[in-house]
Amino acid sequence: MSANPLAPAWLRVPADANELAPGVWSRGASRSNSGVLEIAGLPVDTIVARYGTPVFVVDEADARGRALEARESFDREFARVGSAARVYYAGKAFLTTEVARWMIAAGLNIDVCSGGELAVALAAGVDPARLGLHGNNKSVAEIERAVSVGIGAIVIDSPIEIERVAAAAAKHSRVQHVRLRINSGVHASTHEYLATAREDQKFGIPLADAEATVASIRSHPELDFLGLHSHIGSQIFDTDGFVEAARRLFAVHARLLKTGPVPELNLGGGFGIAYTSVDVAPSIDDIARRFADIVAAAAAEFDVPVPVVAVEPGRAIIGPSTATVYEVGTVKDVLVSVGPAAEQATAVRKYVSIDGGMSDNIRPALYGADYSVRIASRVSTAEPALVRIAGKHCESGDIVVYADYLPGDVRPGDLVAVPATGAYCWSLANNYNYLGRPAVVAVKDGSAHLLVRRETEADLLSRDAGINTPSETS
Repeated sequence: MSANPLAPAWLRVPADANELAPGVWSRGASRSNSGVLEIAGLPVDTIVARYGTPVFVVDEADARGRALEARESFDREFARVGSAARVYYAGKAFLTTEVARWMIAAGLNIDVCSGGELAVALAAGVDPARLGLHGNNKSVAEIERAVSVGIGAIVIDSPIEIERVAAAAAKHSRVQHVRLRINSGVHASTHEYLATAREDQKFGIPLADAEATVASIRSHPELDFLGLHSHIGSQIFDTDGFVEAARRLFAVHARLLKTGPVPELNLGGGFGIAYTSVDVAPSIDDIARRFADIVAAAAAEFDVPVPVVAVEPGRAIIGPSTATVYEVGTVKDVLVSVGPAAEQATAVRKYVSIDGGMSDNIRPALYGADYSVRIASRVSTAEPALVRIAGKHCESGDIVVYADYLPGDVRPGDLVAVPATGAYCWSLANNYNYLGRPAVVAVKDGSAHLLVRRETEADLLSRDAGINTPSETS
């Protein structure tokens, strides 16, 4: 079958539109003998019968396994180069109390970037010493709380925060560990909104100001400087950006060692995952090995000891573990003109509308992110058809999957599943058009349990102060 001319150049027509692409789905995803998608041994139609749709389904063993692999890989590779590593799970990707406990059980620390995320980690019973606090505009209240509970480290993002953290530490009679976030100027090969080390953006301080800012930190006895911090972006597949960022940071790191201790270097996260069948993402083993080699080479170049290195994977751990299951509501074929005006032709794009959308996955609207989709409740021998998975919101940009192939007989009532939705989907979820946010369900060894319950209309209305309040009339 030839490709639909409306399909993007990278999208291939599948030999089997029911196949689950390896590397895109969780390790526990498969099809039963009847063709129903199973996650960790549990059919998704069973999950839907209990929890409804849309629903985020987390393969617990997959998430836990990736967390453990990250810790073991970085431990092993940095021991190889004569140092050690600290792995922080980036809670902004997806955080619940139970997920926090999974990460701690795997030996990871957790990075939080708001008072709310801190509250979740503390509610999970996480030792505050295992937490780090990020953020370009941490409030005085957030800093106060973090210091008061004994947070492991705070990342200084601007000079004004030095005084704020020092004051909180003095108030609580603590010496607070801090890192300094540096804007290295390295341009990660990612979407403009995901590149976080460009010169003209809100995070960190310029590399040229690093030494003076560290001197200011060191002038406060209430602060203990751990080292520099860098984060060059998200959804990164190659290591070229990390190589250059490490070299630039090590030049400053080496100079700082002449005036005081610099026990560690934090290179951030941003490791990419596969969202489509053509994506080839590096394994966590590969990432750890490359990082160890990068850091060892930079240390040798500047003739300094290899420091302890901290990293902050989030998407790479939780992203592939989760799929979102929806129910199809409407299907319609749209005839689209293609080709130059003189040779105008038409092609069909099949719009498949689901019962969720940009309220549970806003990434395609924000970043133009590509996702995959498969029918989850059955298999079909129908010829593949180019589909666009559209949400139910009153917004033309409400698209969850821009382009993929499904069996051409996809119909109302089918369950469809979108893989690799663990990172930044539930965490960015919203109530546009007053839709409640979906439930989050963990599945392990053929059984499911609730991580976060579905948001109801009653939940939404409970915050409306006008209910049961007489309105003023003229």
